[in-house]
Amino acid sequence: MSGAIDSSAPVASPPTWLGRSNAEGEFSPFALAEDLTPLPAYKAAGTTETDFDGLLPAGRTLRLHEDLTNGCGGQLWPAGMTLARYMLRYHAKGWAGKRILELGAGGGLVGLAVARGCDLGEDHAPLCITDQMEMFSLMRHNIALNKLEGKVEAMLLNWGEPLPADIVANPPDVILAADCVYFEPAFPLLQKTLADLLSLRPEAVVYFCFKKRRRADMQFLKQTRRRFDVAEIDDDERPIWSRQGLFMFAITSKGGPGSKEERGR
Repeated sequence: MSGAIDSSAPVASPPTWLGRSNAEGEFSPFALAEDLTPLPAYKAAGTTETDFDGLLPAGRTLRLHEDLTNGCGGQLWPAGMTLARYMLRYHAKGWAGKRILELGAGGGLVGLAVARGCDLGEDHAPLCITDQMEMFSLMRHNIALNKLEGKVEAMLLNWGEPLPADIVANPPDVILAADCVYFEPAFPLLQKTLADLLSLRPEAVVYFCFKKRRRADMQFLKQTRRRFDVAEIDDDERPIWSRQGLFMFAITSKGGPGSKEERGR
């Protein structure tokens, strides 16, 4: 992992994926507020298509249906876009045979992007995207929308509750979590689930990205550092997304066998 970013270094203009709200004030999944203001207005239901500025191979554009009927998880959020781009840029290769699970997936953006654009090997175990019951139908809809049945599986997972038997029997090597820091009473529940997952496979790595919206959000990070090893992730786009109040970390078991390479990038 590299040292701190040089604050004197020039910072590029935000690329197209860091757009803004439209004229009506609706939130675009490609828009990130420049300050920590209240959340923008929700979007109407619809389908978004993206190739992440060419990071997905030709002909593999990702389609995501967004629908807030059953909760805010039905909309794309900035940390999900950032984590998905990071995965496509740094982990397009090297994950063949890995079991991968996404927590708090909402519509499944990050997990579906990984399934679409990363080489997971032939006949790989289905990548698992998880959330509460309210998001289950949307996850399944987006799997079908991208014709990823058999390659991606939707599963119910409530933070703080016992892990599903299928996950206990087949623990993940890689755990993805984006924009899961938004509700302070859920912090200990999420941390319990992270602890449960890492206890199943101590060498697993959690790639965790969130946007700071309120002071309490940083308490989650402080609490997490007490329980786990937490390393900032090295990313060439960090000077851009860090200005938007986004944070990205690799979380591993305290003193666990996760390699320096995995934890740093």
